[in-house]
Amino acid sequence: MSEPLYVPALPARPHAADACRRLRPDTQRAVAPLWSLPPRPGLLPSELEAVFRGDLNKVTKAQRYHPAWLDAPFADEGQLSVLGPLLSGVVAAAPLRPVTGPERSRAQQTWALDAAQRSGDGLGIRVRMAEGWGGDAVESVRDLLARADLAVRVDLLLDVVAVLADRPDASKEALRALDALVPLAPWRTAAVIGGGMPPLTAELVDQGLRDEPRTDWTLWCETVESGRPYLSLLTYGDYGIQPASDLARVPPSGRGGPPWGALRYTTDRSFVVVKMLARGEGHTTNNRFMARQLLDSPGFRMPSTSAGEAWIRDCAQGSGGTGNFSTWLWVGNAQHMTYVVQSLRGMGAP
Repeated sequence: MSEPLYVPALPARPHAADACRRLRPDTQRAVAPLWSLPPRPGLLPSELEAVFRGDLNKVTKAQRYHPAWLDAPFADEGQLSVLGPLLSGVVAAAPLRPVTGPERSRAQQTWALDAAQRSGDGLGIRVRMAEGWGGDAVESVRDLLARADLAVRVDLLLDVVAVLADRPDASKEALRALDALVPLAPWRTAAVIGGGMPPLTAELVDQGLRDEPRTDWTLWCETVESGRPYLSLLTYGDYGIQPASDLARVPPSGRGGPPWGALRYTTDRSFVVVKMLARGEGHTTNNRFMARQLLDSPGFRMPSTSAGEAWIRDCAQGSGGTGNFSTWLWVGNAQHMTYVVQSLRGMGAP
């Protein structure tokens, strides 16, 4: 299996950066996130620069010592004129690789190609296939590769987006895409990235423990079982414990917000979800009870496994806080990333 072992697609948000910083060193070395700057609509250029600097600072602090990819998939032409110089400075100073894709504008592609050449650390080509594979991207990817400096290492980031129960043939789609894309270049990394957590609603989590199948992991297992000759090149990727659609969500302003959230826990074949309350009478009692439900569930691992398990134990036993939205997300991602790396190593990865 290729290095890195695991490529999570993460938003450049505080909770994701916190989760990465809290990983054990041996787990950090196996993880290379695909960071995506969140959409920032409706801001003036001066406001954009300040907000983008904040987003980029979160990523650079989390990736100070380990390589990763840095993408801005939601920036339009006007925003790119503000963001471009900031991105160039970051990828030149930190082990972050710029990302482009076949559907991006010519200006964005040119920026990424130039930044990759200057940094010398490689280029990520993100190919999205949210609705299946039709082969339309092949010629655009070939054109991108022809424009890239021959000395620049290239990484294929095959983004299958949401891989839920309504896409039973997702592994076949991914293999068709890989069959077409892998021969185009001597890829350093070829990551298959899919999101298996469905969007959550209050009704979905109102009934105590909720199990959602890890359809993204099923996609990976079926890909590995295909026997393709390029399997040793492939790397597993996912969207962590959030729905793939959350990557495009505009960050909240910090005022108000929903009265409930969710705490997720990853097992062999499912995500276990419990409802957490952000405020209101009895929210502390509810959250400790829900944490104990996870702690007592058959798939719960030792509290020493990661910072996520330790937090759940402390919350359940009353020796720690009950958290907020950001806490529940970093806890979920920390335990998830740790478990994914352990699972991949259990499949024979180093």
